Amino acid sequence: MASTVKEQHINQIEVMKSKFIAYLLPLDNEENFKPILAALRKEHKKARHIVYAYRVGMKSKSCDDGEPKGTAGHPLLDLLYKKDINNVALLVVRYFGGTLLGASRLLRTYLQAGIDVINSSELIALER
Repeated sequence: MASTVKEQHINQIEVMKSKFIAYLLPLDNEENFKPILAALRKEHKKARHIVYAYRVGMKSKSCDDGEPKGTAGHPLLDLLYKKDINNVALLVVRYFGGTLLGASRLLRTYLQAGIDVINSSELIALER
């Protein structure tokens, strides 16, 4: 059964001095995503990357925001499909800590940030 969230949830992890702040929040239509992303960019002006994935009904989108292709946004979108979570946006803000993580470590870290915020959130059944 598909699930969603009613309110925003935030979780943070740190890997090799890089901070990854994950946000999971409700999203009822695609047009509402741009202001959410703009607000996070304003709040986290010094962040190196803000990667994201969202699902709204039958529509979905992901973005690596300059990270190596396929290491950030798409794996987060796959996570939303795998966990059957819909009508949500999953964003991860990264503050670079000075050490390059490499593509595989980056992929695992973004996924872990997404998994942790999902696990710490209160998922509810999605009403159809």
